[in-house]
Amino acid sequence: MKGLLKELCLINGVSGDETAVRESIIEKIKDVCEYRVDNLGSIICFKKGRRTPEKKLMICAHMDEVGFIITYIRSDGTLSFGAVGGIDPSVIIGRQVMVKSSITGETIYGVVGTTAVHNLSKEQREKAPKTDSLYIDIGAADKAEAEKTVALGDNAYFVSEFTELGETKVKCKAIDDRAGCAMMIEMLHEELEYDTYFVFNVQEEIGLRGSTASAFAVAPDYAIVLEATTAADIDGASGAKRVCELGKGPVVSFMDRSTMYDKELYRLAFSIAAEENIPCQTKTMVAGGNDAGAIHVSGKGVRTIAVSVPCRYLHSPSCVIDMADLDDSLRLVRKLAKRITEI
Repeated sequence: MKGLLKELCLINGVSGDETAVRESIIEKIKDVCEYRVDNLGSIICFKKGRRTPEKKLMICAHMDEVGFIITYIRSDGTLSFGAVGGIDPSVIIGRQVMVKSSITGETIYGVVGTTAVHNLSKEQREKAPKTDSLYIDIGAADKAEAEKTVALGDNAYFVSEFTELGETKVKCKAIDDRAGCAMMIEMLHEELEYDTYFVFNVQEEIGLRGSTASAFAVAPDYAIVLEATTAADIDGASGAKRVCELGKGPVVSFMDRSTMYDKELYRLAFSIAAEENIPCQTKTMVAGGNDAGAIHVSGKGVRTIAVSVPCRYLHSPSCVIDMADLDDSLRLVRKLAKRITEI
């Protein structure tokens, strides 16, 4: 699955501009399932299993990634921008980015800059930077030159290589949530016991918008949301502050900021993990959120569970996961999908 994850992560697809990701996924699944693209751009797939269950199951992940949108071109040719999704400004400064030009169709490279430290007041130096104080330098001499290649509303992305770290870990942008997409692609190529819907959602990072529409369209009874979630297992973080840890298996949450997860499904996941000898953990803080927030309150209500891959440095150009956790997440989801339809 490493090769598939690499391919997906290196595709650019910020919220609202998931076209390239969608096209790649469709090319991979078009011959193994029925699918359609809804009005917002999510891919809704149906995979026929050996049997048709009494209750409808939907498994989903989101295609979009965090990134930037160009909001203004300054007189000196630098670009003001806004964040698309939740990005800590401290991980942006000095990073190389690429701008997808709607004018030329080319990729324009730049660097995120800010006011030089010697030009900051003592008070300014002691405060965390804000996104609106940053800019993208594409090497343009002035506004007129920049306007030849960049338009307002163009998207920008982190420049990031897919890199192997140590024996089992990998680093790249967009692992949130191309990891979930990779798991679903793998499952779509397998023989399933029960009919299952798989949904590749758009616009999760800006407010669960794709899943709001797709959950309404599918109207499932049960949903499994595949995600990547923040791990803080680094030096200086202890106890509950570590949240979850790499190498300890998939993360099954009991609650986050947008969802109170189905308690029976939560217990079922850990029961399956114990039976199958799959390492499994929960989050030790009520934090974050994902498409489950929109899905579980859709229609008449959907019994929902989230299975996440623990990830360091989420929403940065250097997300880090352990491939063993991704493999174990897929193992758990396979078993969970079968058992849920038998409840």
